[in-house]
Amino acid sequence: MLIVVIGGTGLIGSKLVRQLSEHGHRAVAAAPSTGVDTVTGDGLADVLAGADVVVDVSNSPSFDDDAALEFFEKSTGNLLAAEAQAGVGHHVALSVVNTDQLAEQSGYFRAKALQERLIRQSPVPYTIVHATQFYEFVKGIADAATDGDIVRLAPVLIQPMAAADVAEAMAIAAAGKPQNRIV
Repeated sequence: MLIVVIGGTGLIGSKLVRQLSEHGHRAVAAAPSTGVDTVTGDGLADVLAGADVVVDVSNSPSFDDDAALEFFEKSTGNLLAAEAQAGVGHHVALSVVNTDQLAEQSGYFRAKALQERLIRQSPVPYTIVHATQFYEFVKGIADAATDGDIVRLAPVLIQPMAAADVAEAMAIAAAGKPQNRIV
């Protein structure tokens, strides 16, 4: 099976491409560094030719509300249109647990909610995989909350996942049938 991984050179994408390849799939990493830009649409038609599945693990380069909204609107719109044109049979996307609830408080999550809506409204069969934050982000969170010798973190519970586990969940979804729902 030919599986194109949008964001295939990033933290999750590189692990996903490796896992899919190890399980006998032809996995192609697609990212701006490989000549594929989902925001402009450059390279999409070529990389999607013959693809059975597209997995989108890309992320906005900015968490700024307006920039994230613009990224997910353009990227997801271009990607789904190109998939429909190419006859792709399954779109798999990575999103975040409780996106709908978090959208009320965050422009980034409003952008992720928009991404999910665009996917649901598309004619391409889909599976949206929700994950929690990754363990790999903990250092960056602590660094951002550090001022001198003091670390200030909100008293909230978190339940992070390892990036390898997220990639495995994405690989299982990609190799499976479209669920047309969030898993």
